[in-house]
Amino acid sequence: MVLWHPSVSPIERRPKAGKKLLGAPPFILSASFMLLILMGAGLLKLPFATHEPISWVQSLFTATSAVTVTGLVVVDTGTVFTPFGQTVIALLIQCGGLGLMTFAVVTLIALGGKIGFLERTVAREAFNQTDSSTLATTAKSVLGFALVVELIGIAVLTLYWREELGWQTSLFHGFFYTISAFNNAGFALSADSLMPYVDDPVVNITITGLFVIGGLGFSVWMDLRRNRCWSRLTVYSRMMISGTVIINLVALIAIYLIEYDNPNTLAPLSESGKWLASWFQAVTPRTAGFNTLAIDQLEDATTAIMLVLMFIGGGSLSTASGIKVVTFIVLILATYAYLRRDEAVDVFQREITKETISKALALTIISAGVTWLAIFALLLSEKAPMLDIVFEAVSALGTVGLSRGLTGNLSAAGEFIIILMMFMGRLGPLTLAYFLASPRKKKVRYAETRLAIG
Repeated sequence: MVLWHPSVSPIERRPKAGKKLLGAPPFILSASFMLLILMGAGLLKLPFATHEPISWVQSLFTATSAVTVTGLVVVDTGTVFTPFGQTVIALLIQCGGLGLMTFAVVTLIALGGKIGFLERTVAREAFNQTDSSTLATTAKSVLGFALVVELIGIAVLTLYWREELGWQTSLFHGFFYTISAFNNAGFALSADSLMPYVDDPVVNITITGLFVIGGLGFSVWMDLRRNRCWSRLTVYSRMMISGTVIINLVALIAIYLIEYDNPNTLAPLSESGKWLASWFQAVTPRTAGFNTLAIDQLEDATTAIMLVLMFIGGGSLSTASGIKVVTFIVLILATYAYLRRDEAVDVFQREITKETISKALALTIISAGVTWLAIFALLLSEKAPMLDIVFEAVSALGTVGLSRGLTGNLSAAGEFIIILMMFMGRLGPLTLAYFLASPRKKKVRYAETRLAIG
């Protein structure tokens, strides 16, 4: 075997930077999502996909919102799109929510193919896992778990809506709302989302159950299946479950107290209705996107709480986005440890690595920076109240789908800004930052210095 030839210099045999970039897992993952969005936009632009013509920008916006499981809409899903168009949206949500790599890996296994090194690397990036040897098992478990949960959701909603809507319509509504809820998309077949069911226990519990299960993360559910004892669960699972319970309960109580006397939200409801509505609004900002109360009628204090919840999001390897619950907890623990002058950051008798803390900090800073840039751009392109623009930008990056009414009134420039935000929010700012800086080792290290902070 020839290892070197005089006519070929070592520099010429090195892989070019462009090829390295094109082969990077985030690039392949981004290109896959972009291709799915473009295909979806083309299908939604077909004459029989809508009752009335829509522009290419509107079809692109809708496809992006569906694939990124956001739920922001510039045209009403229930009245503008035909059943074919609505089915396309549902399938785009399913593909975007569960992830292209889930379907790709499962299909490859079913056909008897082998997963190569590049495919494993891309899939590992998509699943946010460190061990590529378990990817096949993970992919099959994700798909199987999702289908079982969705079938249960479809059955419950179909049976409940049967008398009100009839078998055919109730079945389609059950199918659409289940996929939208489980994948934390927030697409609805009514312009007022689920507001008519504000105090309906069956709809509230079923829909919130679906998007809480989807947002908690598949790795947590698989861990719960393997280890039914709390002490045997992984540290990540315990952090995720504890954080989710605490955040949801705090949000529930805060919203209930703030909105209790608001005549436009909770005041007209019964006591049980108040708690149901408060619960729904407490958990839906975790990137679900549905609403049973008018978002623009909420108190500013409630809106502030929802902004924080949207920014945090759900869990890793889930249908939710945001910086993720565990990221938020790691930052809180790191800050607490620093204030106590502890040498290490501990949780559940385990020490959190410095790399994990740095990753959490980088992800949060990038997310905050991207959000600020989007807010600034929207302030230049839109004539709207500051609060509406901030809410829209955070909702887009967190792929939440909630809006204070600005989405339908966006300018063309504003629509493209939100499209970019939704795309970045789904793939993750940290994944996109991969393009800007590849890992490298310094050959020279300098003496340490101390800087004044604060």
